[in-house]
Amino acid sequence: MSSPSPSPAEHAQTYLPERFALVLGGGGLKGFAHIGLLRAFEERGIKPALVAGTSIGALIAAAYASGMPVDDMERRALALTKKDLFRIDRLHMVTKRMLSPSLYLPGPLDALVRDIVPRVTFRDLKIPLLINTVDLERGAQVIWGLPGMQDVLVSDAVYASCALPGFFPPRVIAGRTCVDGGVMDNLPNAIAVQGMDAVIGVDVGSSSLATARRIKDKGFAAIYMRAAQTMMKSLQVSQLATWAGPPLLLVRPAVWHYNWFSFASTRRMIDAGYAAAHDALDRAGDSLASAGGVYPRRTIELSVDRPRCVGCTLCVTLAPDLMAMDADNKAIVLESPLEWSRADGDFIHQCPTDAIQVAVMEGDVRTLTMERKVEPE
Repeated sequence: MSSPSPSPAEHAQTYLPERFALVLGGGGLKGFAHIGLLRAFEERGIKPALVAGTSIGALIAAAYASGMPVDDMERRALALTKKDLFRIDRLHMVTKRMLSPSLYLPGPLDALVRDIVPRVTFRDLKIPLLINTVDLERGAQVIWGLPGMQDVLVSDAVYASCALPGFFPPRVIAGRTCVDGGVMDNLPNAIAVQGMDAVIGVDVGSSSLATARRIKDKGFAAIYMRAAQTMMKSLQVSQLATWAGPPLLLVRPAVWHYNWFSFASTRRMIDAGYAAAHDALDRAGDSLASAGGVYPRRTIELSVDRPRCVGCTLCVTLAPDLMAMDADNKAIVLESPLEWSRADGDFIHQCPTDAIQVAVMEGDVRTLTMERKVEPE
């Protein structure tokens, strides 16, 4: 069943330049939200001049660039099960022990990719495609699809971009040992700016982390994934805070509370991507005609819950232009209200007692937001 389709009259006018790039970030199965976003784009008649992706974002970007209909993407996503993707490599874990290349066999992931992505090179695609990977031996980012990097199979690049180290074995492509591009850049907006007037970046797993309760009791794989997510988030926040490219429309579907490998929430994640795309586009207005910056922007109000504040001063260290300490060694806000994008305000989540609060101002309505989200057990 497809996502509901509002009539065009319900949507605000949005300016989109003729040449804009669509960048789909990694995030495990949360990336199914990308399918909902593509559905929204299809309804609005929006077509990017270039698509790029990391991990599951690379898989969906490649399917789109290859001409796969959104209906087919949705059908395949809803039918996917755990056994279609994860099969423990028991033989190598027993015979090679610490030298086993991965926890899971490469076959299921490889079969999934080859079933979705045609056996073509980047030169064969009608829509330019960039796939973000990392060369483990060189410790360097490798972007397949760039000039001089196009004569390889798209399916090999996509497999590598999905191969989270430790979970799936690397893929050797043109002599390079490549793995998941999220190791260095989970939402690779910067690789897609050449010749583009704007970028639309879809973040499904980098910048918003829900609290993971009792993580220490959930085993090696869960602990490793949590550490990887935390690293990706830190890198992404830094990159967004220093964004110096063309205007960037940041779409962040509400999927942070889902597990990265939840097969039970596919429909809801697709719908979340659909809703987030329409919301971001409705709010964008003519912002993508600007010289730069991250959008959409909202008016927010900062405040401090004084009883919760323990005076650790971390907020002042991270945001000295906005926060200070008073005579009672309690944090205070120096400036409010503010115009913020979703790329702003990460220091709030670093507060150990959640003492800093944000309210989004919509006309006369004040809505408290940025509460601490908790992943389901």
